[in-house]
Amino acid sequence: MKIDFLYLNEEDMIKAGVMDPSGCIKTMEDTMSLFGKKDFLLGGPKGDEHGLQMNFPQKSDIEDFPLDDGPDRRFMAMPAYLGGRFHIAGQKFYGSNSHNSALKLPRSILMVTLSDVDTGAPKAIMSANLLSAMRTGAMPAMSAKYLARKDSRVLSLIGPGVINKCALMCYMEVLPHIEKIKLRGSSVNSRTALAMKEFIEEKYPQVKEIEICSTLREACEDADVVSEAMSVTKENMEEFHLDWFKKGATVFSMGSFLYRQFDDFLGTKMVVDNYGMYEKYMNNFIARGPVDAFGNKREWVIMGIHFVHLVQTGKAKREDVINISDIVNGISMGRTSDDEIVMCSIGGMPLEDLSWGYDCYQKAMELGIGTKLNLWNEPYMY
Repeated sequence: MKIDFLYLNEEDMIKAGVMDPSGCIKTMEDTMSLFGKKDFLLGGPKGDEHGLQMNFPQKSDIEDFPLDDGPDRRFMAMPAYLGGRFHIAGQKFYGSNSHNSALKLPRSILMVTLSDVDTGAPKAIMSANLLSAMRTGAMPAMSAKYLARKDSRVLSLIGPGVINKCALMCYMEVLPHIEKIKLRGSSVNSRTALAMKEFIEEKYPQVKEIEICSTLREACEDADVVSEAMSVTKENMEEFHLDWFKKGATVFSMGSFLYRQFDDFLGTKMVVDNYGMYEKYMNNFIARGPVDAFGNKREWVIMGIHFVHLVQTGKAKREDVINISDIVNGISMGRTSDDEIVMCSIGGMPLEDLSWGYDCYQKAMELGIGTKLNLWNEPYMY
């Protein structure tokens, strides 16, 4: 049996609509609905693993062995199946190295493969940097439909890089009253912050004020929606404080959220994209031990793990932490008052890469975009 598959490079993906914020938000909503109905499968023996990650050591006696000498030095494979209208299997795979910037490359270089669920034959292999960034940015925006105040006017982007740029495009689809945007980069002269400011001025003339903040606290104060998407080393992380956030604020974390006064979260609405995923993260954290290879104390810096910690120590009940899928499916309530502070952890899952990749693939097929490649005309052996 002849097997062909479609190869989509980055230009093909753009033509296929990968940067369409409204389409991606709708696809993320469909994805979360199916997740809540358990019409999916992830990797691992229990079908609930985020992915298989290969980390490099911080030191090695082997000459020229790759070392973890910066944030996100890793390779990761993330297989999944998603049902419903998608009915597709696949995998996201990427390598990540913070030193890529010196080569004028993204920190992570990603590919997604879509496969036939029954035969395993490839249907498409696609460039996935934009795909992954858009689905990551669309998730908090989709969640903001349920969690943010409808009259939100001030949006704060902490970490003004690619992820928050995509998130901004999506937030502006669902938060029509945004008139002020705060930016927090590494400094007031941050290259990415200045570039984001120019992007906002050009694309969103309805925004009346853009403020580049000098401190993390300044970025958080008075914001109706806070969008955190930082990628920094542990040494450069700043600690958040809950009293920085105004009543009614909605805080989305997609990267690093260093917080040590865990009990403070008990007075907020705690929301996650996948509670079980953060339980796995906590288990992995415990398994790696309390100190790193150099004897330094280790701390978790993911918001969802903070919530798991509260449940595991008996300070919160499991039902106190809500999966966004249950809100999408009408099982749980989203925002219930204008004054409550909502804290939402978005870690991301390969289900989102598959769903948005599938929709882009379908559009590419419709438009005749991409390069058809041949796996074989008939298998040499079977």
